[in-house]
Parts: sequence; C-alpha cells; structure tokens
Amino acid sequence: MSRISRVRQEMQRRSIDAAILSVGHDLPYLTGYYAMPLERLTMLVVTHESVAALVVPRLEAPRVTPFDDVFRIVPWGETENPVSIVAKLLGGAKTIAVGDQMWARFLVELMGFVTSAKFVRAVDVVGPMRMAKDANEIEALCLAGAAADRVAMQLQAGEIDLVGRTEAQVSADISARLLEQGHDVVNFAIVAAGENAASPHHHAGPRVIQQNEIVLCDFGGTMNGYCSDITRCVFVGEPSRKITSAYSVLHAAQAAGVKAGVVGATCESVDAAARRIIDDAGFGDFFIHRTGHGIGMEAHEDPYMVSGNKLTIAAGHAFSVEPGIYLPGKWGMRLEDIVVATDAGPVSMNNVDHSLVILN
Repeated sequence: MSRISRVRQEMQRRSIDAAILSVGHDLPYLTGYYAMPLERLTMLVVTHESVAALVVPRLEAPRVTPFDDVFRIVPWGETENPVSIVAKLLGGAKTIAVGDQMWARFLVELMGFVTSAKFVRAVDVVGPMRMAKDANEIEALCLAGAAADRVAMQLQAGEIDLVGRTEAQVSADISARLLEQGHDVVNFAIVAAGENAASPHHHAGPRVIQQNEIVLCDFGGTMNGYCSDITRCVFVGEPSRKITSAYSVLHAAQAAGVKAGVVGATCESVDAAARRIIDDAGFGDFFIHRTGHGIGMEAHEDPYMVSGNKLTIAAGHAFSVEPGIYLPGKWGMRLEDIVVATDAGPVSMNNVDHSLVILN
C-alpha cells in the first residue's frame, strides 16, 4: 500500500476530507519529490479520490518523478493563480488538514476561497506514519549514523587538530569529513570550547581552542535522505576532577536514557531516566533542555523525549538521547546517540567511544 493510501485511511478515521501538504518533508515522504522553497506554490492535495494531485509550477514539473497510480501532476503557468487551482481540487471539503510548514501566505489566500472549511494540523495524520520507521528507513539511519561515527572516531583519535585553531575552522573540518564519509549535506557542526560549551547551540566562531579545556562537538547531516546527529566531547590536556566527575554523571545519565527507550514506555520516561541521575548528582539546574528529539528525514521531528510527553514509544521510533550539563561561564558537556526502539530493545545508531577522550 502506498503511503498516500495510508494517509487516506487515517483521514477517513479522523473524518478529514482533504490534506494539503506544501514545502517540508511530508511532501517527499509521500511523493519522493523535494520541492524547492520558492515563492511559487507547490502543493500535494490528497482527497478521498484514488489518485492525489501534485500542483507544481510548470517550470518545476520536469523535476518530478511521476507515479501515475499514486498522484497526478497538475502544472500551473506563471499567469495562473495556483491557490485557486488547489481550491477547485478541494471541491467541497469541509475539514482540511494542513502541513505544518506551509507558508502562511498560501493558507491565508486559500481561506478566502474555502470560507466554510475547518483547518486542522496534518501532523496528526502523517506524523504517526513518519515516526514509525520501516526497515529501509532504519537501515538509512544506521548508515548515516555509522558515517558520523567515523568522523567522531577521527576526532577522538586526535586526527582533527584542535589547539591553535578556531572553532569555525574545526567546524569546517568536521563538515568536510562528513561529506567525505558519504553525507550529501551537512546540517550543522557545532564546535564549542571551554566556556562556550555551556551554550548548547553555540555557533562556532573565531575563538581559538586552547590547551586544558573541554571541546564539545555536535554534528550531523543528511545521507540518502535520512539524518545523522551525534555529540562527543574531548578534553585537550588534563581534566580536573570536577570535570571527570561531572562527565561520569553525564555518561551514566545518557546510558540510562538509552536503556529506558523501550517499546511501551512513554517519551517522558526517557527524559526522566536521564534527568534523575543528573538531579541526584546536584547538576539538575544545569541540564536545561529536553533529553531528546525524533529524527528521520528531518534532524528534529516527532517524537520528543521531554517531560509532559506521554506518547507511548512504538517499534520504529527513532530519537536522540542527549543529556547535557552546562555551567555558564565555565564549561559544558553533552553526550548524544541516535536510538531506534525495537521489539528486542533500544538499538543505538552510534557506537563510537562514549567516554571523555583525553587528547594531549
């Protein structure tokens, strides 16, 4: 059964008449087509008819690989109003599911055509499908994770020069290595030294890395359509007892989070398992973000490992486990793996050394 057919089944179950999906990853997930984020509208319109419609700018149509039994291509010209075309395809739809990443300009204009319609979020329709990865998707995540591991191994082996280089230079080096290892795109390469590591999403800049400080490296990219994401810390020189003690806490917390990610557990229980160890060690105020996020075609997607998320983990759910400890103005540390929940237990996509590797 095609993914669009499964979407249609879920629409039927939720009494939704139509789903409209524009830029974002729902579109390639369902059609294989990655739309350029242009001011020209691209829109997949799914109704209860047997074939969906992909409304696409005529000049972009040659980029679409057709699957005639799944969707038909509806090209529009420069002098046409594509929103009116979408409105006609919707017919008399009363409840319309809208993709989260649709540009507001298109939705606002569409509301003028379908004044009696009710709009709901399409994530409630497509989201559960995208969360539960199939075997091919898990294999893609595994390959991307292994490629990121190889770069992390180079970092831990001292093959990436740190001392005397700027964070930005090291970030560029890591990015180049991700591409060398098979990634198609680098999504991010955080390099944060010393006190900068206390900022979880620090932007690598002109600060020069010095001897005797921690260096946090969080990087990932997209490989064959699926993402990697890994964080490892190294210490250049000899770490203090306070650093090594804190890292031991972090290490234990991350392992507990991974262990908790079993089928049937709640997402918030993964967060609680990691957070409890950090709280008990007295660092609770310095763990300032959720324990993890889902991953797949996007680096951040459902499900999220955070307090209050009572969603039950299912087989195929893929997510990060990445607790951190951040002391403002001093240092920070984070340890991250991507994990896939299976009926046999959590399986990590990252297996490179989890310890605080010391480089001299």
